[in-house]
Amino acid sequence: MKLVLFALRRPTTVSVAVLAILICGWFAIERTAVDIFPDLGEPTIYIAQPYGGLDPAQMDGFTTYYYEYHLLYVSGVKQIESRSVQGAALIKVSFHPGTNMSTALSEVVGYANRSRAFMPPGAVPPFITRFDAGSVAIGQLVFSSQTRSPAEMQDFAINRVRPLFATLPGVSAPPPFGGSQRTILVRLDPEKLRQYRIAPEEAIRAVSTANVVAPSGVVRTGDLTRIASTNSTVGGDLSELANAPVRMGPGTPVYFRDIGSVESGSDVLTAHAHVNSKRTVYIPITKRADASTLAVMKRVREALPSFQKIVPEDVSVSIEFDQTPAVESALKNLLNEGLLGALLTGLMVLVFLRDARSALVVLTTIPVSLLSSVIALWVSGQSINLMTLAGLTLAIGVLVDEATVEIENIHTEMSRGTSRSEAILAACQRTALPRLMSMISILAVFVPAFFMTGAGRQLFVPMALAVGFAMIASYLLSSTLVPVLANSFLKPHAAKPEPAYRIAYRRLVEGIVSARWLVAAIYVGICAVGLWLLPDRLGLEIFPSTAPKQIRLRLFAPTGTRIERTEIMALKALDLVRETLGKDQVSLTTSFVGQHASSYPVNLIHLFTTGPHEAVLTLALKASAKIEAADAREAIRAKLAKELPQVKVLFEGGDIISQVMSFGSPTPLRVLVTGPSLPADYEHAQKIATELKKLSFLRDLQIEQPNDYPTLEMKVDRDRAAQYGLTMQDVTRSLVAATSSSRFIEPNYWRDPASGNAFQVQVELPPLKVQSADDVAAMALSRAGSSQPLAGDVIAMKNGKTMGVIERFNGQKLVSVAANLEGLTLGRALPLVEAALKKAGEPPRGITVRVRGQAPALEETMAGLKFGLAVAVASIFLLLAASFQSFRLALVVLFTLPAIVVGSLMALLLTDSTINIQSYLGTIMALGIAIANAILYLSFAEAEGNVANAGAARLRAVLMTAFAMLAGVTPMALGWGEGSDQTAPLGRAVVGGLVAATMATLLVLPAIYSIFRKGTKA
Repeated sequence: MKLVLFALRRPTTVSVAVLAILICGWFAIERTAVDIFPDLGEPTIYIAQPYGGLDPAQMDGFTTYYYEYHLLYVSGVKQIESRSVQGAALIKVSFHPGTNMSTALSEVVGYANRSRAFMPPGAVPPFITRFDAGSVAIGQLVFSSQTRSPAEMQDFAINRVRPLFATLPGVSAPPPFGGSQRTILVRLDPEKLRQYRIAPEEAIRAVSTANVVAPSGVVRTGDLTRIASTNSTVGGDLSELANAPVRMGPGTPVYFRDIGSVESGSDVLTAHAHVNSKRTVYIPITKRADASTLAVMKRVREALPSFQKIVPEDVSVSIEFDQTPAVESALKNLLNEGLLGALLTGLMVLVFLRDARSALVVLTTIPVSLLSSVIALWVSGQSINLMTLAGLTLAIGVLVDEATVEIENIHTEMSRGTSRSEAILAACQRTALPRLMSMISILAVFVPAFFMTGAGRQLFVPMALAVGFAMIASYLLSSTLVPVLANSFLKPHAAKPEPAYRIAYRRLVEGIVSARWLVAAIYVGICAVGLWLLPDRLGLEIFPSTAPKQIRLRLFAPTGTRIERTEIMALKALDLVRETLGKDQVSLTTSFVGQHASSYPVNLIHLFTTGPHEAVLTLALKASAKIEAADAREAIRAKLAKELPQVKVLFEGGDIISQVMSFGSPTPLRVLVTGPSLPADYEHAQKIATELKKLSFLRDLQIEQPNDYPTLEMKVDRDRAAQYGLTMQDVTRSLVAATSSSRFIEPNYWRDPASGNAFQVQVELPPLKVQSADDVAAMALSRAGSSQPLAGDVIAMKNGKTMGVIERFNGQKLVSVAANLEGLTLGRALPLVEAALKKAGEPPRGITVRVRGQAPALEETMAGLKFGLAVAVASIFLLLAASFQSFRLALVVLFTLPAIVVGSLMALLLTDSTINIQSYLGTIMALGIAIANAILYLSFAEAEGNVANAGAARLRAVLMTAFAMLAGVTPMALGWGEGSDQTAPLGRAVVGGLVAATMATLLVLPAIYSIFRKGTKA
């Protein structure tokens, strides 16, 4: 009451405070980050270690093992996962929530440096970077040209554009995709090597002596200090290196020009990138986890002209696969739903009060409360995203509750003939405590969010803050601004007779109280049946599935297929997908074929591929495309199975929402088999795959680690090699030139005089010259002065197979089975998957089977929500007991909760929605509103001493609050706009819960109250 009296005595002060909120709110909107989701994912650090040419087993044993061993010393480590493929290893270090990531990063760097001391010569320092779930690509910076090769565009992208691009605020730019690093190639001719009796290893050593990077130093001449520049490093004329000697001494000298060629080219090609089926180069536009998606893309668009200026005129730089329109549409649609909801809310208030001035007073509190919440979100470091906007949209209906209750009671008091000022004071005095209890009850529903963990906390807390800040502001405004405006604008009116609807409802309550046991029995029965039957009929998932605007699928040609063959299959698959979906439905396609070059291992964080047999295809659909996701996937699977039977397919999340909500897992279901023995792991994984294939709802089922990667096993006969005067080092260093290059075993560098940039010099045999085991066997291995053995003289060769990728989980070897779901949600599929795992048999000793993918996030989130709901109900019960000084009355309020749950579930069932985070939050919101109404109802009943009179007095307020809230969330529940699939279940759960809550409050609560409150008058 003191707050009300202060406001009425100082109306100008209240007006100034409201004006300040409006001004500060505008600034807060301008400065608050805007994104699709709040920060998601556990804190993670990645280590990307390259070593060109090492096979997966060598990468695992010589690099990955040492990292994992030393990283266990880092504080706060939750788990360590690793993947080793040919030429690169990727280690993911996840930390417990609350870990100081600055300290963790410094510790990781320190222990990574220590690990390198145990690695083989040639191991270069790794890439170490933070990368969270929100750091997904939001577009592609594409380089295209009719005249330039991908290698040239790669050079422009990495040395000209990327320095400008990566320094934009919020951008985290990986190296370009689709090209190979520029390098100076010393290409050896196998025929000439045999002719001159020169081994590749001898040529490698000769390059190191012919092109020497040495300090220039200075020479002091007279009064000057001159830089002593030498030509020990080859200059712009590469013929200098071609004319350098490879072998000197007795006889005719042999020069590089005699045994091969020297040219400016690119590293061994390992991947191709395409845009609309044409080879190109692109840089993924990735943002840092704490950056705004929209702000980052805006800066990139603004910088695009500067990118274009620094590349040749025949090279075009463009932004493709821009994800921000979808983000903007989703946020704008949610904002429009909120505005429409506010208008409908005002209309409902006007219909019930039949007074435009009263409706205007109520509506005035909405924008002020919302802006107050935005200011608080900005101060607390939150962003404007789907969750906070959904919270604010939901809050609109709740916000009017405080003001509506106040205005409705003012009207009630004035209808009794009380003056305006006296009516305001009387109404405020009567509703102050019930309104406070209602607000606290709604806030209590959201408080448990702060005690959750994982994705549930990350999604729920921002929404809880948005609603909480708005509710507190609404309560304060209803106690200050509403009385001031009511005192200024409301017209006094004469006493009116009691409306007929109140009389009718009073009689209905009297009848309900008379038949209270029957009413209670029917109510309990309906709720029991609903709670028993409805949950099993609804799907369970983390986040609502959406209609795709981007489709992404991963193709697997037969393991080890050459990149040239894989590229042909990938392009044909793109054509088939276009044909299946309809060419007029697809606006753009990109593909990445092969494996990232060892020079760019950090790219494995953004897109992991295991070898030249793998391709990732992405299609952007036109805005007008109307394609059912499940039907499209099934049609594509059938088409590819018919036309490309040798290719396996795995669908992944294509749009930003799907990628973020996948929590780093490409498929919703992954079964991990871990243990000390890789063969034993693989054998049990095959048994699991056999059982899972029997489940009709699984698609794209496959073991993710191929064990049939083709090898050419070369066994060196050490005795025969010794007879030729060759060591194992002599033999293997010569093989390096034939199988990869000298890039890692003998680093050598050349400086481009034109650009000033330095590039590596590498020795290799052209891939076209080494096409079979016979070509390798015919390679000369001789050293100067020795006899002339060939590789086939000391090496026995045969074809074999090995693991294409080796993974570890907390140090244990890992084999995983991945699958997609069709026709069944993850929550409903998990029990069936668990049953299949049991049928696969007990795993051998030492082997552990885990269900991963999105399953842990789902279980953790739902467990947190259930725990939070239980804590909220318990908190509200104790709060009500303390307020009413009666456990019985507190229990009466809780009796309305089962009806809300049943109502929400029924609404989800009728709209073909699932149980997910959004619908769960909607149910919780409906619980809070229902409890608020029940508190006000019982407060009046206690004050009146007659439940029928209290019901009649509260009828209009309950109906007005319910209809206002329903009007506010109906636009969201209808889900008409783009991106509305994400928030529609939230609105639908609120609508269903609120309808049931209103019926329970008006029809059941009087009966329950009369049962628990003995002596109650009807």
